[in-house]
Amino acid sequence: MLKWLQIANLALLVLFPIAWFAPLMRAGLLPLFGLSEISVITGMQSLWESDVALALLVTFFALFAPYLKTIGLALIHFNLMRRKVLPVLSWLGKLAMADVFLVALYVVVVKGVGIGKVETAWGLYLFTACILTSIVISALTAKHKT
Repeated sequence: MLKWLQIANLALLVLFPIAWFAPLMRAGLLPLFGLSEISVITGMQSLWESDVALALLVTFFALFAPYLKTIGLALIHFNLMRRKVLPVLSWLGKLAMADVFLVALYVVVVKGVGIGKVETAWGLYLFTACILTSIVISALTAKHKT
């Protein structure tokens, strides 16, 4: 089982960057105009121009937390880090879910106002799947005895 956890976790090292550049949603002001695709990266670029504090928070939640957790789990899987770090890594994975909730909140608010149009895209599902997979890998790693 450890071999499968290792493979799945290492796959996340590739899948997370793909999810960051994949379209999370398509948004536009009015249905008459074309919709712009928004990814984690393009969303962060916009945030850095308008709200640096929020940009730092989203950058940590979307990029650093999940990737640090994935690297940490890989180090544990290959016996390069002690298992005592697992609770901290699990906490990092849960923080990464905050970014998914932030995107979902944005979609709900924009749809509720009714001025713009928002459509979710495949990148949102990929990003969510990566984070949920990481949480499952973390839980199974905690149960697995070395």
